[in-house]
Amino acid sequence: MPRVIETHSRSPRQTRELGRALGELLSGGEVIELCGPLGSGKTELTKGLAVGLGIPEDEPVVSPTFVLVREYVGRLRLYHCDAYSLRTVDELLALGLEEMLEPGDSVIAIEWADRFPGVLPAEVFRVDLAHENQLSRRIHIAAPSRARATQLRRRLAKTDCDARPAP
Repeated sequence: MPRVIETHSRSPRQTRELGRALGELLSGGEVIELCGPLGSGKTELTKGLAVGLGIPEDEPVVSPTFVLVREYVGRLRLYHCDAYSLRTVDELLALGLEEMLEPGDSVIAIEWADRFPGVLPAEVFRVDLAHENQLSRRIHIAAPSRARATQLRRRLAKTDCDARPAP
């Protein structure tokens, strides 16, 4: 089985559900690269990711655009980062990404990660979101390995997300 999954989301709820399934799979030390244009669902997916990581559903997960990093605590710690306004690799590394992953009990979700290709540490899931129309999104997930992709496919099969190997 390929390590790339293609799925479609027909609503923000489905995007959050996909994020939840991914979050349930994670065990700490992973980085989630969130890539796509404005309004494509990066923060919605992170809201679901937070639920999958055991962060209480009443905890408001919001875009970290102006603060660069937001931290949430659940089964694992979630660092939600935004690289949109960063200009250099040094600015990205100054966020403390290595230190965030060091204890092994955390996950980093970083929006606009594609601005700094090849820089992020640890096991990486790359999620590319693209507009299909006002509500629908095409979502490609590149897992760090075929085994991890298979695990995620199994979790997604229990949701109403339409996940299949990418062509």
